[in-house]
Parts: sequence; structure tokens; C-alpha cells
Amino acid sequence: MSKYKICVYAISKNEEKFVDRWMDAVSEADMVVVLDTGSTDSTVEKLRERGAVVYVEKINPWRFDTARNKAMDYIPEDFDICVSNDLDEVFKTGWREKLENAWKPCHTRARYMFTCSYHADGTPNKQFPMEKIHRRHGFRWVHPVHEVLKYSGEDKDSVVWVPGLVLNHYPDLNKPRTQYLPLLELSVEENPDNDRAVFWLGREYMFYKMYDKSIETLKKYLQMPTAVWNEERSAAMRFISNGYKEKGNKQEARAWLYRAIAECPHVREPYLYMAKLGYEENDWPLVYLMVVKGLGITEKTGSYLLEVESWGEKLYDLGAICTYRLGLYAQSLEYAKKACEMKPNDARLKRNLELIENKYNESVR
Repeated sequence: MSKYKICVYAISKNEEKFVDRWMDAVSEADMVVVLDTGSTDSTVEKLRERGAVVYVEKINPWRFDTARNKAMDYIPEDFDICVSNDLDEVFKTGWREKLENAWKPCHTRARYMFTCSYHADGTPNKQFPMEKIHRRHGFRWVHPVHEVLKYSGEDKDSVVWVPGLVLNHYPDLNKPRTQYLPLLELSVEENPDNDRAVFWLGREYMFYKMYDKSIETLKKYLQMPTAVWNEERSAAMRFISNGYKEKGNKQEARAWLYRAIAECPHVREPYLYMAKLGYEENDWPLVYLMVVKGLGITEKTGSYLLEVESWGEKLYDLGAICTYRLGLYAQSLEYAKKACEMKPNDARLKRNLELIENKYNESVR
């Protein structure tokens, strides 16, 4: 007999291709509630055929927090645990048992592992903790986008880690991001003192190549008294650097990357950014130093700010190039081999390896 009544709830729009996979995964719940916000395909019909309780309502003006709160409101009052996940997210089989084994009545929300990118063989590449499982009462979603759960219950907000519970994200890359920028601008307008919202807005401006706005917004973020997480501050600094580089000011770009490294020296990303900048300027000693420093970091922080490229072949590739230019052919060969191991089908890496092998063999004759 189950310990708790569990409901999975979600919002949807034109996601018919995900329905069967998603319903297979959430079928361990006692109830599945979906708020559809205007599908024109067969999402609603397919969900109902698979047993989901589906409500249809358009949200105007659109906000993610409003939609999720309306979906939550349809969950019956007597449920114990609510599990929020989207139709392009899939729990590993057995998630309910893991959740029930960890959850106790004193807990208000659960934290678990979220996978957002994968290696070519399907194994996780980028993962970080997520907490969108919560008690039925005392929670509301806040912020128009990048929405989070806010607790207002009478007892202490108590989070439990659920060992082995993994939610895998397989996003639809064809969906546009056009709605995110205006919603982030609205989020900052509504919450001007929320440092995370300001950071996300500055990052979004960078994605849109609005570099002046990105730089201005991220500098504002860095001045906020609540912006104290060094990894996020370092990320803001390297995004500012990227903005200056794109504007043609490589001196400022380099200065901000040095600040990013000093702010958080235990993450790879600013070293890779600096190595790339050195490559563009043919500054081979700088590239070499950044490669050595970056590869010397062997543990991921596990935060959402991790950039997959920093843990791929790129640092080895740059290491092979800079050591070749510096005449360090033995080391160049080792870097080139490692880069090819990590990306074996890359034709350029293969050509580089062949060239470096020939040069190394000539040097030892």
C-alpha cells in the first residue's frame, strides 16, 4: 500500500509527440493533471486517452507562474505530494518508490537530480539539482519565467534529497525562445531586487546579441548586495567579457575574464574563455597557461551554470594547438590524442593529430 497520495501535474501546448513517453513515465502517480493552454494538435485527446485529467484554458497575458498555479489548483485537496514536470521531461522508472522512501510528513519539498544534456552514447553530460516536488499546500509559483516555488506554510520549509531520483530533459529544440526575453524583462520590472532575475535577463540579452544591454544589466547584477554566489558572479563576468569581445574591445574582454577567474578559480569556464581569446590573438603562452589551469580542475560543481564545452575536447584541442606553436611537440601529441578520443569523428581533429604526429616524429629523429 502506498504511503502517500501523489499527483503529477503539468502544463502543455502542442506536445502530442511527447505524450506517450511522458505518460509511461508518470503512470506511477495516483493522478495526472494537465492544464493545456491552447494546443491545436492532438495533445489533449492523447493525454485523456492515456488517463490524464486535462483542463483547457488560455492564459492571457502569458506567464509561466500563472499557468502552473492554475494547474496546481486542479489537484484535489487531499493529496500529499505534488510532482511538477513538463511533457519533455521523463522520470527514470521507479521514481515513486524512491520518493516515498525518502519523504516524511515533516518535509515540504524534495530535491533530486535533473539531466539537461547527454553524451553521444546517451549517458548524462550535464546534471544539477532540481526541486519541483512539493507538499500539496503552502506553495505558489512566482515569476513570469524561470518560475520558482515559494513556500508560505506555517511550519519550517524542509527539503529532502531523494537518492537515485533522476528527471531527464529531452527538449524540443524547434520551439522558439521568443517569449523568454519579454517575460524576463517583466520579471525584473516586478522584482527589481531579485539578483537571479537580473542575472538571467543579462544572460538572455547576450543570447540575443544585445551586447550593450547585456553588459549594463550584468554590471547592475554584480553591484547588487544579494549577488554573492561566486560561481554566478564569475559567469556574469565572463558574459560581460564576451559582450566586449563581440564589440571589438578585446582589452576589456581580457580584463573581465581575469576578474571571472579571480572570482571563482575552481570552475573551468573562464579558463576556456580566456584560452579562446588567447587563440584569437595568437598568444600561445596565455593559451597554454589557461589550458593547464582549466584541465587541472577535475571536479564539476554540479550547478546549472556548467557549460558542457568546458568538459569536452575543446581544452585539449587548444592545448594541442598552442603547444605545437610553442614547439612542445610531445605534449602537443598527447593533447591531440586526447581530443580525438573525446570526439573521434571530428575530421579537423584527426588532421591535426596526423600533422602533429609527423612533426613529433621529425623532432625525435
